[in-house]
Amino acid sequence: MTNDPTAKTLAELGVSDAAGVARLFDDLKVRFRVELARAADEGDWRAVLRDWQGPGSALRSRVIANWTRGGSDTLCDRVRRENEGLIGFVNLRLGVMLSLEEAGLNNAEVVGPRFATLENSFDREIEDCNDEADLNRTKLAWTSRNSGLLTRISSNWLRPAPPGVKRTVGQAFNRLKGHIEQALESRRAEIEVAAEQTALTRERKDLSLPGVVRPLGSRHPLRQTFEEIERIFLSLGYSVVAGPEMETPYYNFEALNIPEHHPARDNMDTFYMAAPFAQGAQGKPGAAPLLLRTHTSPMQVRAMEKQQPPVRIIVPGKVYRRDNPDATHGFMFHQIEGLAVDTDITFCDFKGTVEYFVREFLGPGVKTRLRPSYFPFTEPSVEVDATCVFCGGKGCNVCKQSGWIELFGAGMVDPAVYGFVNYDAARYSGFAFGLGVERLTQLKYNINDLQLYFQNDVRFLRQFA
Repeated sequence: MTNDPTAKTLAELGVSDAAGVARLFDDLKVRFRVELARAADEGDWRAVLRDWQGPGSALRSRVIANWTRGGSDTLCDRVRRENEGLIGFVNLRLGVMLSLEEAGLNNAEVVGPRFATLENSFDREIEDCNDEADLNRTKLAWTSRNSGLLTRISSNWLRPAPPGVKRTVGQAFNRLKGHIEQALESRRAEIEVAAEQTALTRERKDLSLPGVVRPLGSRHPLRQTFEEIERIFLSLGYSVVAGPEMETPYYNFEALNIPEHHPARDNMDTFYMAAPFAQGAQGKPGAAPLLLRTHTSPMQVRAMEKQQPPVRIIVPGKVYRRDNPDATHGFMFHQIEGLAVDTDITFCDFKGTVEYFVREFLGPGVKTRLRPSYFPFTEPSVEVDATCVFCGGKGCNVCKQSGWIELFGAGMVDPAVYGFVNYDAARYSGFAFGLGVERLTQLKYNINDLQLYFQNDVRFLRQFA
């Protein structure tokens, strides 16, 4: 009895407001449903009737005696109203447990009023449903297949009804069932609309306040150049690949036909990484030294090692060299290396590819020319020039009155490079080129200082939005 809340006063239960009283009676209703369901399964539901129904009910007596003692007038009135609701809740559910004769329904004249009382009781219960959870509990109490009130009515009143009242009970039962189903759907729709309105109210923005203007950014001019070059070569069937920025001397130099002590290495002024473990145990060689790649050409070798011809790739990325920063130099800049290898690729294929790229990038009126040059990994090698985009080839200060501007270096792949990747130099041929992204961006957008790319000056970057 000590754990029974009806044996304690409201003060002992810590209840001091109307909401607390409502929770106590809700708990009693849950307790009643559980006891009734268990007793019905055990076939002794009349024990629940003795405990909960009638003026002699000990539980009801404790509710009135203990929950109205010592409380304020307001709480006492609330207890009495909640108790009346509990009585109706209990009587309704115990009533449908009675047999047809016990319920007094063996006379067709009383069937209608009795079912009207059930309908009114359901309407009061569904009206108190304020959310989806309340509605689901009410639906389960009335329509559950095992222990719902409709199931009890069908089992205790409809099935055993004599022929004289069976039709009347059946018609009243069907009307009640249809009313319950329609009312449940209607109430569910009302609850959903109310919940949606509540959510909209909660999430609604106060448009009377001034808006916050956030400036939109844009892609960096170098990124725009990268994407445009990639678009051009993707349209020609090339693939875009990427490689490590930290390389070994083998891939950065030797495999590209630039052996140690080759004079071309002096022009690259490489950043070598500190290698404290270069010397292994007992004088054995340790890990291979590393360096920051001086060009993206190492991916030529890496790609050919993994793939047999045909090969058509471009390799965008950062490269590093020991240059003092000024308007035309930097210790870090960007390149796009290109490579095409297949059977019967000729210098004419190379020249056509270069001309197509220059026209697409700088415009259809730009012309190209090839000048002999030297690169260790191409033979023959050329410098690709284009007519000056600023003067149209007439001569100006930018092109030093020559009418031409150097764009990039290129050439046919030296057969010696094929030896490092096990390609048959007698069968395969190809060409390679290396584009300086900063230089091409300067020509396209008339930028005179390479350092502007990396100073994060919004005034400069805003021009490319």
